[in-house]
Amino acid sequence: MRYIFIWVLVLVLQSCGDDEEKILPQKAELTESVYASATVQPDSLYKVYSAVGGILDRNLVEEGDRVKKGSPLLQIINNTPKLNTENAKLSLRLAQENYNGSAAVLKGLEDEIKAATLSFHNDSINFYRQKRLWSQNIGSKVEFDNRKLAYELSRNNLNLLKSKYERTKNELLTQVRQARNNYESAQINTKDFTVTSKINGKVYELMKEPGEIVSTMEPIAAVGSDSDFIIKMLVDEVDIVKLSLGQKTLVTLDAYPSEVFVATVDKIYPRKDERSQTFTVEASFDDPPKILYPGLAGEGNIIIAQKKEALTIPKTYLINGNSVRTAKGMVEVVTGLQNLDRVEIVEGIGENTELLKPEQ
Repeated sequence: MRYIFIWVLVLVLQSCGDDEEKILPQKAELTESVYASATVQPDSLYKVYSAVGGILDRNLVEEGDRVKKGSPLLQIINNTPKLNTENAKLSLRLAQENYNGSAAVLKGLEDEIKAATLSFHNDSINFYRQKRLWSQNIGSKVEFDNRKLAYELSRNNLNLLKSKYERTKNELLTQVRQARNNYESAQINTKDFTVTSKINGKVYELMKEPGEIVSTMEPIAAVGSDSDFIIKMLVDEVDIVKLSLGQKTLVTLDAYPSEVFVATVDKIYPRKDERSQTFTVEASFDDPPKILYPGLAGEGNIIIAQKKEALTIPKTYLINGNSVRTAKGMVEVVTGLQNLDRVEIVEGIGENTELLKPEQ
């Protein structure tokens, strides 16, 4: 009876061993990719800010309207710049009148120069006449000195008046230029109350209603391309070093659940978002859907490597990342590419190696 019990026990153990789940490694095409959450956005999408504050008078467009570069978007009310423009215009007009000589500033100096010129001419004649007489010993020394002094005073006075005229003219010209700059600046500020589009595109959002206060610190609209869309993907920091420009991306969108779209990585932002611990990557559709809207969500798989004849096993059969369980015990392996459910085995086992499922 003892021998019969031992034999039955051996058979039971063998049957239990034979019942263990076994598989063989398989050769298959393996694609390794990096997963990312994806959102569709218009290309060149930007938030519109006003250069000045005030009250929104009216929206000149509606959401969904197509606009051209320079097209008016919104009108803002503020009377202060209009008054400043009028004051600057008056100042410019006054400066121009002063400079052109119609006012008394330069006209008076011109009259003084004319009078000083006549006086100098007269004193010059008297001086040189007296000088000739004095050279002939005719007349007195006192009279000669008086003529000479009058001549020099007239000459100096004329030179001073000419210098004053040029200096005053330059000052008035500077005032004209300053007044013109102030007027042009005031005109620009007035034009800033009509906010215009910076690109050819579409109005995606208007953030203010007429009557609301507009400040320079908050956006008032959003404008972007109406034909070109990009895919913004958030990639985990542990995967960002695997990415490079030009890599193919397989994109699925919730709005198109049965379709897979091919895209290409165009841009990798170098700064990490500290809150989400992710990096932003942009890709463009190779063949986009006919209808796209901002904010469409989906998933992206950025392909980083592909291999057609890879020896693969299910990831669930890999133990501690570098071992598998066989009938002969634990065997260390070297892994290669991997996707969500399978991993490539580069060294350690062959196609005919039976693998046992790891014990739970």
